[in-house]
Amino acid sequence: MILVTGATGMVGRALVPHLVESGWPVRVLIQPRRGGRTARSPWGDDVDVVVGDLFDVQTLHNAMQGVHTVFHLSSALWWGTRRDLERVDVQGTRNLVSVARSARVGRLYYLSQLGAEPSSAYALLRVKGQVETLIRNSGVPYTVMRCGTIFGPEDRFVNGIAMLLRTNPLIFLQPGNGENLLHPLYVNDLVKALERSLQNIDLIDAVIEIGGAEYVTYNEMVRTVMRVSGARRVIVPIPPHTLRALTRIVSRLVPRWPMTLQWFDVLASNRTAKLGNLYDYCGVRPVRFEDTLVTYMPQRHYGRELVRSLWQRSAT
Repeated sequence: MILVTGATGMVGRALVPHLVESGWPVRVLIQPRRGGRTARSPWGDDVDVVVGDLFDVQTLHNAMQGVHTVFHLSSALWWGTRRDLERVDVQGTRNLVSVARSARVGRLYYLSQLGAEPSSAYALLRVKGQVETLIRNSGVPYTVMRCGTIFGPEDRFVNGIAMLLRTNPLIFLQPGNGENLLHPLYVNDLVKALERSLQNIDLIDAVIEIGGAEYVTYNEMVRTVMRVSGARRVIVPIPPHTLRALTRIVSRLVPRWPMTLQWFDVLASNRTAKLGNLYDYCGVRPVRFEDTLVTYMPQRHYGRELVRSLWQRSAT
């Protein structure tokens, strides 16, 4: 039995059906709906659903029964404040590894960030580094994957850029010159890598770094999104510290603004892995960034999505 936490997130929604189609028995841990109502399973009877969270130790024990592998995907990566990151990522993982150790789980997967380091000056990378340390010292066999920027039809970063372009018809504010390198990784390529790595014992007790088929700068990423989504804007460089301060103010006025403070941690320096690592480790040939965007981005109405997203988030 495989347990997936964070199964309703972007990676989880792609991973769970892929595991089921590949014949793996899957159990998911999902949070109850607001008001304590029972959560509705989007996977039907093919998936065993346990309703609870990482802070309910008894529920965690129940979810771990008969489990040999855990894909730990729960994170406040794109939506949370620093306090959320420390609570969900650090404390939640601490609870998870404690129960996994007592349940004698055979392997624990964790998706980290390129550049993760417990002593990092950047909150996101520091938290991810702290979680990695917890997992490495847990006594549970593990595989930590430090990933490039994960993107897909439901991601919060690349689609966030497309929505931000709709906030102004003329300009787009960019932190600095946008010259730092990113290593975008398509979510379906990541899911294939996760499933294939289940059979690779060489990745047990390993920390690996993976990314997609190419490196792109943030400026190139923005220009690609503009071209594919049809939203041409003049890019205006702004000092990162100034744009960070503006984002902090806007986020307080508009909860869950598309650009979060975690963006600046990701964009602070180059975030790349060795080209070819995804194939070398997992036998997956990644797709190119723009080739993937054209399959879904031109059909999207990001202005409507922005309005709907802001209304829904501000109402929560």
